[in-house]
Amino acid sequence: MLELHKKHEQLKEYLRGLGSIAVAFSGGVDSTFLLKTAHEVLGDNVIAVTARSCSYPERELNEAVDFCKKQGIRHFICDSEELGIDGFSENPTNRCYLCKNELFNKIWAVAHEQGIEHVAEGSNMDDESDYRPGHIAVKEQGVKSPLRHAKLTKGEIRDLSKGMGLPTWDKQSFACLSSRFPYGESITAERLAMIDRAEQFLIDAGFRQVRVRYHGDLARIEADRDGFRLLEDEGLRERIYDEFRRIGFAYVASDLLGYRTGSMNEVIAEMGQLSEYNVRIVRE
Repeated sequence: MLELHKKHEQLKEYLRGLGSIAVAFSGGVDSTFLLKTAHEVLGDNVIAVTARSCSYPERELNEAVDFCKKQGIRHFICDSEELGIDGFSENPTNRCYLCKNELFNKIWAVAHEQGIEHVAEGSNMDDESDYRPGHIAVKEQGVKSPLRHAKLTKGEIRDLSKGMGLPTWDKQSFACLSSRFPYGESITAERLAMIDRAEQFLIDAGFRQVRVRYHGDLARIEADRDGFRLLEDEGLRERIYDEFRRIGFAYVASDLLGYRTGSMNEVIAEMGQLSEYNVRIVRE
C-alpha cells in the first residue's frame, strides 16, 4: 500500500505541475479516477470533455454527465461522429488512430476556448501490452497520459478508486462499440445499434463484463466467469437467442475463452497489417 500511495502522490504532483487540463472523459474506471484526482488538485482549472457518437452508448454518456454534476466539475459534450471520418467505416487496423485523432482535435478546441493549457487522457500501464494505435494520436497531438506517467495499472486504479469512494471502482471495462467488429468488417450506424441493443439486453439480464462481437449474421458473446454461470440457465439462453434474432442476428454463439481485452487483435499479426513502426510508436 505504501508503494501505491507513493504512485498516487506522484500523479498528484504531475497534475499540479500541468496547471490546467481538459480530461478526455468517458465515464470509465480510468478517466473517472483521473478526472476526480485532477479536480482535487487543480479545482476549476480542470474540465471534462466527453464525445457523443453512435459508438458511445447513451447509458455511458448519462453516467458521465451525472458524475460531473455531482462532483461540480465543468463538463463539455462535443459531437464526434466517427463514421464521418474518411476511411473509418471501412474499419482499417488503424481505426482507433483515426477516431482518437478526430477526438483530440475537438477536445483541444474546447480546451483553447476555455483557456485550458493541456489535454489529458486516461490510458494506464496495462494498455502497453496490447495494440493501441490510438496512442499514436496521443503522441502526435501532445496529449498527456498522467496515469501512465505515474506507472499505475488498472488494478491499482481500481484500488485507489475504491479508497476514494468512486462508484466506478468495480465498473466493468468498456471500449467503444466499434471495437466489436473484426478489422475489415465495415462499420455502420445500423450495425452499431445492433451491438448496443444486444449488449444492453445482456447487461439488463445481469451480465457485467461482456462483449458482443459482430461477425455478419453471427453474434459472438464474450462473457466473464460470472457470465458463463448465467449462460448455464437454459431459459436465459433461449431469451438471449430470441432477442438477438429480433435485433437482426441469425446465429448466436458463446466464445469458449470468454471475455478478454483486445480479442479482435489476436489475429491481427496473421493479417500482416501491423507495421514495425506502429508497434514501436504505440509502445514508446
